[in-house]
Amino acid sequence: MPELNNQKSKNPSRKSCEKIIERILMTEILEKGKNQQFKTAADFMPFFESLYPASPSLNKQVQRAVVQMGLPKDRNGFFIINKTEAQIEEDEEISHMLSRGNASILNPETETLFLKLNPDAIDYLFDLIHSSESFKDLYLTMIKSSDGIIFLTESKARLNVLIQSLIEA
Repeated sequence: MPELNNQKSKNPSRKSCEKIIERILMTEILEKGKNQQFKTAADFMPFFESLYPASPSLNKQVQRAVVQMGLPKDRNGFFIINKTEAQIEEDEEISHMLSRGNASILNPETETLFLKLNPDAIDYLFDLIHSSESFKDLYLTMIKSSDGIIFLTESKARLNVLIQSLIEA
C-alpha cells in the first residue's frame, strides 16, 4: 500500500537543507531586518523537525548544510545570509568611518534641482551663487557637474522660483 502524502517524508538532501535554511534566514531578515535567532545548526532543528522525522541523521544533514553554506556571522554570532565575509568587513569599516566622521542624515526629504548650463559658465556661476545672499538659505550644498550645477535643497520650490525669476530677468 503506498505511503500517504500527509505523513512526514524521509530526510532531505543537503542541498534541500541549504535551500530551506536560506529561506528561513531570508524570511527572518525580511520580517525583522536582521537575523536575531539563528546562531547554530541546532537553532534550525525545530523547523526541520516540523517537516521531517526527528533523527540523528536529520541533525547531521542540517549541520552539513550549515557548514557547506559557510555562512558568515555578525558580531553577536548570528548567521548572515545576504552578505559575504568581505562585505561584512567592508560594512564594518564604513560603519567605523561614519562614526568617526560624526555622520548624520540631516533630512531624508532633501530634494535635488539640476541647473543645466554651458560648461564655460559653471565655475563662475557656482562661485557667484555660493557667495550670494539671495541663495544662502535655499540650498544645503551645490555640486558642479559636467553640464551644470546640482543643488541639494529642502526648499526646492523656492529655489526653483528664484532661479526662474533670474533666468527671465
